[in-house]
This record gives sequence, C-alpha cells and structure tokens, in this order.
Amino acid sequence: MSMAKRVKKVEIRSSLEIQQSRIDRTTIAIADFFGSLTFLSLALLALIIYLLWNLNYLPVVQPFDPYPFSGLDSVLAIFAVILSICVLISQNRQRKVEKVREQVEFEINVRAETEITKILTLLHEIQKKMGIDKSDPELERMKEATDLEQLHRHIDENNPK
Repeated sequence: MSMAKRVKKVEIRSSLEIQQSRIDRTTIAIADFFGSLTFLSLALLALIIYLLWNLNYLPVVQPFDPYPFSGLDSVLAIFAVILSICVLISQNRQRKVEKVREQVEFEINVRAETEITKILTLLHEIQKKMGIDKSDPELERMKEATDLEQLHRHIDENNPK
C-alpha cells in the first residue's frame, strides 16, 4: 500500500474515532468482548460449572437451583436481551461507519472522474497538435463533465424512499 493510501486511510479512521463519545467507546468495547472467543469460553465454562453444581456433581457445595433450573432460565433470558441490544448498537455504529465510507468513496470517484476527463481532453489536444484529427464521438461524450445533479436525480428516480 502506498504512503498516500495509508495516510488517507489513517485520516478517515481518525475522523471516525473522533466522533465517538465515551458511551460509544464503552459500547464498542462491550460488544467486542461479547463477540470474542474469550467470552464464549467463559460463558461455556460458567454454564458447565453451574450445571455441575446444581446437578450435585460437586460434593463441596449444595445446589441452589435444582432441575429444571428456573434461575438459569431467568439469567439467560436477561442476558439474551442484553446481547441483542449490544448487537443492535453495534449494527447502528457499523451503518454510520459505512455511510462515511460511502461518502468518501463517492467524493474520490467524482475527483477521479474529473481528473480522467481532464486527461482525455489534454490527450485529444495533443492528438490534434500532432496532426491526427480523427473524429471520435465516444471520446467527445467521455470528455463531457459529469453532471452530479443529473446523477442524483437518476438515483432518486430509481430508488424511491
């Protein structure tokens, strides 16, 4: 990856990170932890210990939630709600990041289109100066500037809200 690409990527990432509040960072950290293999391992270990304890396979301790484990059902239901909310928060954050990326990509594409149009115009002028005056309707269309308003209208017409 070239240095310019790395710098731009860092600048984009930095602008996204700057927009994060403390609550955003905390929520992201929680969602990252809940989505990790470490958390899965800890949850499975806790469940196994809970089951062994309450099925009286651990002679040192007395069961506190015998079969059918109504306490475990309640805890798991509450935990499922918390995890669902974390997933929704994470998805919302991801959507915001994607919107920013799309905007950046669009702006880069518009700039590239402008630069390519300019290069085509310059090449056509060089071609004329060299005495090669071949008519090319496709080239003339390509040299036209992109009308962004027309592009937006076309997108709006094809994607009603």
